[in-house]
Amino acid sequence: MTDAELAAHLASCAGRILLEVRAAGVFEGKALGKAGDETANQFLVHALRHLRPDDGLLSEESKDTEDRLDKSRVWIVDPVDGTREYGEHRGDWAVHVALAIDGRPKIGAVALPGLDMVLRTDQPLTLPEAPEKLRMVVSRTRPAGEAVAVAEALDAELVPMGSAGAKAMAIIRGEADIYLHSGGQFEWDSCAPAAVAAAHGLHISRIDGSPLIYNQRDTYLPDLLICRREHAAAIFEKLRAMG
Repeated sequence: MTDAELAAHLASCAGRILLEVRAAGVFEGKALGKAGDETANQFLVHALRHLRPDDGLLSEESKDTEDRLDKSRVWIVDPVDGTREYGEHRGDWAVHVALAIDGRPKIGAVALPGLDMVLRTDQPLTLPEAPEKLRMVVSRTRPAGEAVAVAEALDAELVPMGSAGAKAMAIIRGEADIYLHSGGQFEWDSCAPAAVAAAHGLHISRIDGSPLIYNQRDTYLPDLLICRREHAAAIFEKLRAMG
């Protein structure tokens, strides 16, 4: 398999595993989230170390090691993005499998198991036509202040949603136009969504306009902007006006 095919295959398989864990009825709530995270992580980590032994690896659910810092190719995975939504039997959670090359999000897949979908870098879809009124996806539990302020300035409708992957893919799926986040994230939260979004022609960056850089010693990557390209300039203008 190519790297892109592998990313999509592993994300899809991990999604099916997670659905089976949930359907077993053994766990609920936080216990279900923990069981799902650990089970999917074991599969992804073992598969990547077996099939791409020379590449680096960073996973939310595994102990980080510094050997990845010397690698040009590093797989960055989030076995369950949106553990809370997964544990609550919602559909807005995701599985992230990405390959960062020289720090850039180049290849990846985001599985949306609750919707039976996998969006991937090697099979970009045609974006649906945007409606007249802008829509911005935000956290359903704690919307970031900057996002809410920009949405008000642009007269954009707020669309509450769960995981970061689900939010980013909502733009590709035609459910939203902007995903602006400033509430704190890590590399595994955004690498796969950023790679897939870029492959679909969307704008991706930090909220100050700087590029998203991965495989850093400090994996904290607190903010990002994913949107249709035609909206990026107006968003940055509003952010600058806010200081």
